[in-house]
Amino acid sequence: MTLLIDIPTADEYPTRKAHEPALLYRRSPTVWGSADGGPFSAEEIADYDQRGYTRIDSLVSGEEVQAYRAELERLSSDPGLRGDDRVVVDPESGGVRSVYAVHELSDVFAELVNDPRLVERARQILGSDVYVHQSRVNHKPGFGGGSFFWHSNFETWHAEDGMPRMRAVSFSVALTENHPHNGALMAIPGSHRTFVSCVDPAPSPHHRTPPKTRGVGVPDESSLSLLAHQHGIEVLTGPAGGATVFDANCMHGSGDNITPHPRSDVFVVFNSVENACTAPFGSSGPRPEHIASRDFTPVGR
Repeated sequence: MTLLIDIPTADEYPTRKAHEPALLYRRSPTVWGSADGGPFSAEEIADYDQRGYTRIDSLVSGEEVQAYRAELERLSSDPGLRGDDRVVVDPESGGVRSVYAVHELSDVFAELVNDPRLVERARQILGSDVYVHQSRVNHKPGFGGGSFFWHSNFETWHAEDGMPRMRAVSFSVALTENHPHNGALMAIPGSHRTFVSCVDPAPSPHHRTPPKTRGVGVPDESSLSLLAHQHGIEVLTGPAGGATVFDANCMHGSGDNITPHPRSDVFVVFNSVENACTAPFGSSGPRPEHIASRDFTPVGR
């Protein structure tokens, strides 16, 4: 059974603590800054506030995309990084699927996470200085990119990383064209206003496994169906160099890539320095530093 309740407790979004899932009202704003306080137009900020995400068709240049692709290839082919906890290898193909804390491994990506085109937009949305909670590059090869089941990032960040409120924003910068058929990101517009609590066992080191296969932090099908029937589902396609900017609590996922067209992106999570992580709300200890940073130093300054 799915419940709709409002609980004014110190833990505003309890999850993994009950026998049944619940839908909880969002208790904080989506946009903390002002419409005229950064690069986003008033229309883009309103779009973000309403849907929980917005698209930027051209955030970085074609030359920059080529540089990021080359750097991803360099990192993926570096034998010294094989076996490193920050590198996730696909168990079937043996190819690199993700590289975490990529701004710490690469000067190229360090420049990107400090780039004002990202940072000033994050500051505009969150209304404060920001730090990098997580960075990674993702790669879905042709005929081999697996799916990521529906999930809210905030559920994991709250339960396992100790992020108190939904005051974080993600940037997914496309390094390849995102088609409807090559595993493009799907999102439920408006879902960011509802927190779906999960019923899960104690988490294990599962960041290497797609959410659907692990069971931890995966929302129940009844709640997902309710949100999808209420709000619909959008497939977020776009060109290389574009970006999707989405709220911490936006429900999203992606399908398998069974086409010959790969899909790669750079993923950067900015959290407000006023929302720094504390003790986890739903697990015994925080995740590793390369998954959830405890360095709250502002970027882009």
